[in-house]
Amino acid sequence: MITPPLPLTRDLVLVGGGHTHALVLRRWGMDPVPGARLTVINPAAAAPYTGMLPGLIAGHYRPEALDIDVVRLARFAGARLIAGLCTGIDPLARTVGVAGRPPVRYDVLSLDFGVGWENPAIDGFAAHAVPVKPMRAFARAWDRFAAHAAAGGAAPRVAVIGAGVAGVEIAMAMHHRLSDAGHTPRIAVIEARRALSGTAPRARDRLLAELAARGIALHEGDPVAAVTADRVVLASGREVPAGFIASAAGAQPQRWVAGTGLALTDGWVRVGPELRSTSHPQVFAAGDCAHLAHAPRPKAGVFAVRAAPVLTHNLRAALTGGRPRRWTPQTDFLKLVSLGGRRAVGERGGWALSGGWVWRWKDRIDRRFMRKFHDLTPMPGAARPRTVALGAAEARPHGQPPCAGCGAKLGGDALRRALLVLPDPVRADVARAPGDDAAVLTVGGARQVLTTDHLRAFTDDPWTLARIAAVHALGDVWAMGAAPQAALAQVVLPYMAPALQEATLREVMAAAAQVFAEAGAEVVGGHSSEGPEMTLGFTVTGLAERAPILLSGARPGDALLLTKPIGSGTVLAGEMALRATGDEVLGTLAAMQQPQGAAAAILAGAHAMTDVTGFGLAGHLGAMMAASGTAARVDLAAVPLLPGAERLAAAGVRSTLHAANRAGAGPVTAPDSAAAALLFDPQTAGGLLAAVDAADAAALLRRLREAGHDAARIGTVVAGPPMVTVD
Repeated sequence: MITPPLPLTRDLVLVGGGHTHALVLRRWGMDPVPGARLTVINPAAAAPYTGMLPGLIAGHYRPEALDIDVVRLARFAGARLIAGLCTGIDPLARTVGVAGRPPVRYDVLSLDFGVGWENPAIDGFAAHAVPVKPMRAFARAWDRFAAHAAAGGAAPRVAVIGAGVAGVEIAMAMHHRLSDAGHTPRIAVIEARRALSGTAPRARDRLLAELAARGIALHEGDPVAAVTADRVVLASGREVPAGFIASAAGAQPQRWVAGTGLALTDGWVRVGPELRSTSHPQVFAAGDCAHLAHAPRPKAGVFAVRAAPVLTHNLRAALTGGRPRRWTPQTDFLKLVSLGGRRAVGERGGWALSGGWVWRWKDRIDRRFMRKFHDLTPMPGAARPRTVALGAAEARPHGQPPCAGCGAKLGGDALRRALLVLPDPVRADVARAPGDDAAVLTVGGARQVLTTDHLRAFTDDPWTLARIAAVHALGDVWAMGAAPQAALAQVVLPYMAPALQEATLREVMAAAAQVFAEAGAEVVGGHSSEGPEMTLGFTVTGLAERAPILLSGARPGDALLLTKPIGSGTVLAGEMALRATGDEVLGTLAAMQQPQGAAAAILAGAHAMTDVTGFGLAGHLGAMMAASGTAARVDLAAVPLLPGAERLAAAGVRSTLHAANRAGAGPVTAPDSAAAALLFDPQTAGGLLAAVDAADAAALLRRLREAGHDAARIGTVVAGPPMVTVD
């Protein structure tokens, strides 16, 4: 008898990808709590490490060196990632609002989302100043300006609002970057009160001397009154010319927190020594968004890092009924301040030291911290039994876990052989075209297309999975030129408590209903059951006003158009192996969610059309050529690829269906390259592949791109026996 896994009974939700939560995710991945479903909500794929920002500005580090990849961490931790912006919390309903989707339930909630940097009181700030956070946006803006200045397109004049440690570090880093390009920069730092007011006297004196040595002007006690495109106007009436205006001041609580009902201090979430909200015990907070009521401290990353072990322990205790731990942060800590070049000042306990060795010390500390997140390896699965049936060890010799999505399909050869046992249709109102995945029914004189598609979950986010599964199931209807009509859902949920089942099923149905409604169809019901993992599919009908577009209509001379990039199977396999970046994964998930209804309408006059799914571009193109009795030539360089797919393919990443697709694609001649390997990559919710009149191809391609599709002309149909030649 097979023992099912423990059911999921508790939802732990982390809002924000701050340093504390990053360490919590890492610890969770090494020792998860059975029965707890972990969710992390973060608007971006990565959370940059603030300690290395001055080095990035100065040009010492590449941007990826600072990235804590939240997508990879979530995969490592076995967590579902919701790439969205938190809009609010309802502690009575125990839900988190996320932009563009239904609220997310929680039993235990933890907050670590940082601070806001808006300064709405300053006229012109929003239009002309660049806050240091979000860091990615700031770094991009700074890079553009620095490159423009280096090329002589802008005067190297910069104003930095805020003369705390962060503002002073940023000003000296900018000075170094611009000086390194051969310019003499003019930089000013502006502070409404006293510069470096939170710094010990010796360190303050050294930092002020470093500013003076570089000719960086300091304006103290003179608040900013207005910001324009080329200057900062101070309250005294003085004007500071600048082509780039950075702001390291004005850190404040994010505005939506005020409406949560949580106990706050000056807008920060008030927590006690267990890092638990003083008003709502099921809510925890750490990092910059938290106020330690028992031991107030300045906003500093060192506290976020050192709170992580206690927060991890206490979240586990809240989920399991264990005993929480108390945390009181230290009163003093080492401060290492970059000086632009590869020098730094170190200060603790009133002492201050500086030099190149201090910068190297800081660099080693920063790089050691980041290695915790860059050097992730998948946790080992269950050990293989010593005694197995013959052939079991060879079935997956490299130990790669099976892919999901369309990567979980049966190989094309096995499927074709199995379908040979089906008898020929005998009903006059049922048509089954060779190679086409949908049936055509005649009902009362109308033509109805019927198809079904199911996916084994490749993401733990039910909302995203449901949207992709709906787009995927609609593919055959769109490819045959039919208008979507109705859908039935088939849902297998993992074993979980009734409250989690209801919330998960609600997410699935809401997401699916949204996709089908936009396509003009109705979700009319379905079937649900439990199983060891989530599987989701839809049976879809569509109405064809004219003869359906089949695989068999391609003609020599036709142009081949593809409406989406390929490579989703490789990127998803790379994510499973922790080798894909967060940006690559989120970009792939976004592409998979793009509906193809508008593209199908544009391609309504195609001679032949199919959706590119599990058998890969080569397999589906080969099936079209076999059905049409023609051949195809493909321009490999013209085939659009998802970001990261070719890199991962070159590194040897393959979907577990790749070998079967290559074997079953029919006669294909292709070079031995990473890009060519992607032709056999199984696609989930892939694009439409259409054979169209060559005279119409350019206009159709223009219309597809205007409609938002990353479409391309990838080749030509030619006369000859069915085969695909890739150049």
